[in-house]
Amino acid sequence: MHRVLVAGPASWNVLIHVADLPAPQPHTLFAEWHHDTLGGTSAGKALNLARLGVHVTLQTLVGADDEGRRITAELSGHGIDVRAVPSGNGSERHVNLMDRLGRRLSVYLTLPGPAHEVTVAPGLIEDADAVVADLADHARPVLRAARRAGKPIWCDLHDYDGTSEFHREFRDAADYLFLSGERLDDPEAFLRARAAAGATVVVCTQGADGAIACTRDGSIVRVPATPAGDVVDTNGAGDAFFAGFLAAHLGGAPLAECLRQASRAGATAVRSRELAAATLTPALLRADTPLT
Repeated sequence: MHRVLVAGPASWNVLIHVADLPAPQPHTLFAEWHHDTLGGTSAGKALNLARLGVHVTLQTLVGADDEGRRITAELSGHGIDVRAVPSGNGSERHVNLMDRLGRRLSVYLTLPGPAHEVTVAPGLIEDADAVVADLADHARPVLRAARRAGKPIWCDLHDYDGTSEFHREFRDAADYLFLSGERLDDPEAFLRARAAAGATVVVCTQGADGAIACTRDGSIVRVPATPAGDVVDTNGAGDAFFAGFLAAHLGGAPLAECLRQASRAGATAVRSRELAAATLTPALLRADTPLT
């Protein structure tokens, strides 16, 4: 079984679905539905990887509160080895408003900070086949340790605009770099620039237009989006895409097949209210039949 170390956010969220995102004026909204659930980009990647048969260790900040206990129990219940770093101000929490078009407004209720210096336990880096460092300051020690050890580093920049200083260390360290193209003027030019700078593979998701990848030699590979049918919840689709690609890569699949399986994983995610769809399996991603 392949082993992946993930470092970054896990949260306890309130998800509220509305017909339309609120306009910037006083008024009343009625939710179509809502529920409390596990969230956070690293939790999403960890859960999806675990469903795909990968042994996952997740290092994340957790508070000594009810939300922290729920976060840990939910992750551990799916076989994830949780390495909880104590938070000094409670567990991460969000309220996410989502509309029928899949757009999201996220309100941070608590952004946790570590109660002490973040370290990496002996063996975690050495035992990993890949290290995923997500966008959080408490993931930087893991990122740096992985770089010193020469481990393959995977980073997800989400909706990076091409200039943010916060993202720079993650961007520059990644061997496998993922992001959304929604804030880039020229996604293909960005991919080529990062590949020329040393990244092994750079992947950009483009919503309904599918995804594009660039390798270090400048080769471009494209895949169409997988039809998802009825969209239930777009939360976690990018994390599922990332996990689908990583799991396929660890299994030896070529780049185009990694992208195809990633696309199927993302489409599977939006058909479920859960952070990792219960229907997600390696066989589902390898299949060439429509999602049903």
